[in-house]
Amino acid sequence: MFLVDTHCHLDVADFDVDRELILQRCTAAGIQQIVVPAIDQPGWAKLLRLCQQHSNLYPALGLHPVYIDQHRPEDLRLLETQIAQTPPLAIGEIGLDFYIKTLDRERQLELFEAQLQIAKTADLPVLLHVRKAHDQVLVLLKKYRVRGGIAHAFNGSEQQAQQYIDLGFKLGFGGTMTYDGSKKIHQLAKTLPLESIVLETDAPDMVVEQHRGERNSPEYLLDCLTAFAELRNMSQEDVAQQTTQNARDVLQLK
Repeated sequence: MFLVDTHCHLDVADFDVDRELILQRCTAAGIQQIVVPAIDQPGWAKLLRLCQQHSNLYPALGLHPVYIDQHRPEDLRLLETQIAQTPPLAIGEIGLDFYIKTLDRERQLELFEAQLQIAKTADLPVLLHVRKAHDQVLVLLKKYRVRGGIAHAFNGSEQQAQQYIDLGFKLGFGGTMTYDGSKKIHQLAKTLPLESIVLETDAPDMVVEQHRGERNSPEYLLDCLTAFAELRNMSQEDVAQQTTQNARDVLQLK
């Protein structure tokens, strides 16, 4: 099998001790490509070095909405400069998080719009973080018309899913599928078009049920694959083939 983890923060310190071993195990398991989205500007250099050292790692650069208080005004200019010097696979992780009430919504909206404009100008897809803000995100995507991307950890409605699909987006599904109580996610995974779904881990976060309480890892993408195949009553090989093609199509992976 050939699998793509479309969202994994492999650059963070959680993996500093055993990153190389994890990558070896991923390759042995068929996880051949991993997309690594940025969180903040100070982390870009380490992320880019890591991806330069490993041909199967692909960088996305952006400013995460959850860390809105840490981002500086000049970070947007630096983002434009950086992607001109070292074009990433995508702009991300960007978006809106209205679930955390203490985050400044207006600043999030300004930052998100600015990054959508950067993505549009650079003709790059985007990796979206969206919590309790799908309608607001969709309005802005219709305004800026970026070159598609992935709605990471999708948990919206079927109607919202169709709007993302119509805008050229794929929908990311990961560890949440492995939990018995995730009824909404299970229903979405069963009913949304297979051609619009990609797999992800979001490691080190959103760990699968089989490793509850531990650090998540990209090698657990196999558990996500198993869960999804069971929900769809499909073979793992067929799911792997289609979701890999979906990821390659939307991100222009080779």
